[in-house]
Amino acid sequence: MVRRIVVCLLITLLHIVSSADAQQSEKIFRIGFLDGSTSSGRAVLAEAFRQELSKLGWIEGKNIAIEYRFAEQKRERWPELAAELVRLKVDLIVVGGAGPALAVKSATTTIPIVMASSSDPVAAGLIASLARLGGNVTGNSGLAPELNTKRLEILKDAVPKLARVGLLRLAEGYIGQDLQLKELRPAAVALKLKLEEIETQLDAKGLESAFQTAKQKQVGAIMTTSSPSFFGERKRIVELAGKYRLPAIYPQKDYVDEGGLMSYGVDSTDLYRRAAVYVDKILKGAKPADLPVQQATKFEFVINLKAAKQIGLTLSPEFLSRANRVIK
Repeated sequence: MVRRIVVCLLITLLHIVSSADAQQSEKIFRIGFLDGSTSSGRAVLAEAFRQELSKLGWIEGKNIAIEYRFAEQKRERWPELAAELVRLKVDLIVVGGAGPALAVKSATTTIPIVMASSSDPVAAGLIASLARLGGNVTGNSGLAPELNTKRLEILKDAVPKLARVGLLRLAEGYIGQDLQLKELRPAAVALKLKLEEIETQLDAKGLESAFQTAKQKQVGAIMTTSSPSFFGERKRIVELAGKYRLPAIYPQKDYVDEGGLMSYGVDSTDLYRRAAVYVDKILKGAKPADLPVQQATKFEFVINLKAAKQIGLTLSPEFLSRANRVIK
């Protein structure tokens, strides 16, 4: 009897020790996270990414460590930050936008790269095709070029007798913006709209100057190219649109959450959650080349009636009925 008790105790003790050893030896994967915007500007999306990872069993400090790098709106820092993550020998790098993704792709051909969102990864040269990637890049395509055309159509329907649209674009070109402009320019012609392209810097003075230029050019409404950099400054942009009483449409609902008039685009938080799913698969052994890039499938049209009232814009019941959500 005593012998049985001793044997049971030994077995239990061995189980506890082996479990403790297994926990201690559990590998901590290092994930690089590169974004061209600011940490505060992308906080909502980064949190959605972390929450989804947590649901999948990946906890910071337990089995993953995330190395965050934000370029703070300075595109010249993309290659530097990409190289830094490669030197750290991270197991995987998550990127937001085509520009940062190209910088990372130039820095490594072996570390897996997951695009949280990219306007057109094929045209940008990130992948060979959506189905056949042929490299170390996979993730999501946000369809930014096509959606900008739709935003122009919505603006024309919302603003009576609209003739001129001010388009805020970044002063320094990058591949994602170039692809969007390639779609927007002929779309404006087809809709019989004059597209006034206004280059802007992203500091307070630069954005204020851009809105002053928009008023001088007598635009009837305003929009921005879809960019992580503009997203990071969404609160200031929304405030300026209200100040200058300009109807505006934005790429993400987050602008409307900040008080903006309208948004039409993909659910960005959903894209970052989906990026976490790709990370999960790759950390469990999948190869990026075997994971086809997914195009966005969830689109939202959101209207803020408070913002419409602020600038004196009346929207018809028929127009409002097209929205997925109306904020009153």
